[in-house]
Amino acid sequence: MELFTIGVGPSSSHTVGPMRAAHDFAQRALAADSPPRRVRCDLYGSLALTGRGHATDTATILGLAGWLPERLDPDAVAAILAEVRATGGLPLGGERPIAFVEASDLLFHPRTFLPQHPNAIRFVAEAEDGTQLEETYFSVGGGAILRLGAPASAQNVAVRHPFSSSAELLARCVESGLTIGALVRANEEAWRSPAESDAFVDSVRDAMNACIDRGIAQEGVLPGGLRVRRRARAMYEGLSRCGPQRSPAEVFEWVSLWALAVNEENAAGGRVVTAPTNGAAGVLPAVLRFYETLVPGASRAGARHFLYTAAAIGMLYKKRASISAAEMGCQGEVGVACSMAAGALAAVLGGSDRQVENAAEIGMEHNLGLTCDPIGGLVQIPCIERNTMGAVKAINAAYLALRGDGEHVVSLDAVIETMRQTGEDMKSQYKETSLGGLAVNVVEC
Repeated sequence: MELFTIGVGPSSSHTVGPMRAAHDFAQRALAADSPPRRVRCDLYGSLALTGRGHATDTATILGLAGWLPERLDPDAVAAILAEVRATGGLPLGGERPIAFVEASDLLFHPRTFLPQHPNAIRFVAEAEDGTQLEETYFSVGGGAILRLGAPASAQNVAVRHPFSSSAELLARCVESGLTIGALVRANEEAWRSPAESDAFVDSVRDAMNACIDRGIAQEGVLPGGLRVRRRARAMYEGLSRCGPQRSPAEVFEWVSLWALAVNEENAAGGRVVTAPTNGAAGVLPAVLRFYETLVPGASRAGARHFLYTAAAIGMLYKKRASISAAEMGCQGEVGVACSMAAGALAAVLGGSDRQVENAAEIGMEHNLGLTCDPIGGLVQIPCIERNTMGAVKAINAAYLALRGDGEHVVSLDAVIETMRQTGEDMKSQYKETSLGGLAVNVVEC
């Protein structure tokens, strides 16, 4: 269930990941034999190209100062940063005061890509005795990080029903008699009890709904300079005069509103759920709200089943391809979220496991080649509206799959492999660098 983490916007790979990397480095520097007196950070590749728009710089400072995304109060960020910038220093790890001047200690290297991954950040700590500690991290998508040279984390935990492909997943379901969602819940017992897993999933569901509600309540202009005005509240006021109806146009307007609200919150640096990333954070909450609001018989148990099923699908993309837009383009973010939501919705609407797999395949098949081209490096245009499209497409995919019997020509494994190949073939300017697409063909104004 590592696909779902509660953090802050605007980007899982460019904000959440660097904050975690900086926090980890701070702990290592504090544990060194000689106390640190200064830290320098170097951002490379995609982190440098779109870092300012994605708040990579501020996230790095916050991480060094001892903050983690899940514990950070978004409303406190401005005051924390103001103090660091005014004093020329920060409390490393929240404990030891060190000198830190942003202009010289946090450097961007947009023309340099490290070979291991396009999202790279290097830290160097200078100690009191003159020694140095250096570590390089890679933000690999969804807020996950890898430290260069670190031993591989344990990947072979003895889960009850192991799978690494959709074909294996379906086979395990047949063998066990479990649905896809129930199988994931059973596998989670390798780490925690079923009650603990359900409690975690409930917290994810509650955070998703809270983000929708807060996004609807806010007004004003999003930060960053594009002067993008929030639309969710006005849209809600227009739609709420009659409430969610079952005509297709009004249903999809509500779905679009729910996705829009989440991604406006994300763009503003609010609290969101990576699902599987921040840039695609609005798709699953919008489709889950669709289920809970408009599907007769919807329940808390159904919401859990939705999220367990979505997690299974997301795991396949993470194992067999990538959920990093710096590697895959937006097909690896909104495309994956659409696939996850489509399969999850098919599951709670009563679909068979093969229909669920078909829905997930349809959700990605029609997002193949989707580029990541944020204007100004900000997770706003086209990112916010792109989530509305992903949510609506997921619902369409689910109902298409439910009209069939689960048999289909293109498997989910085949479409994941196609996404991986497409991402590798995609030119770098279309993969979260803001060097191509809308990012260069629309004048910032």
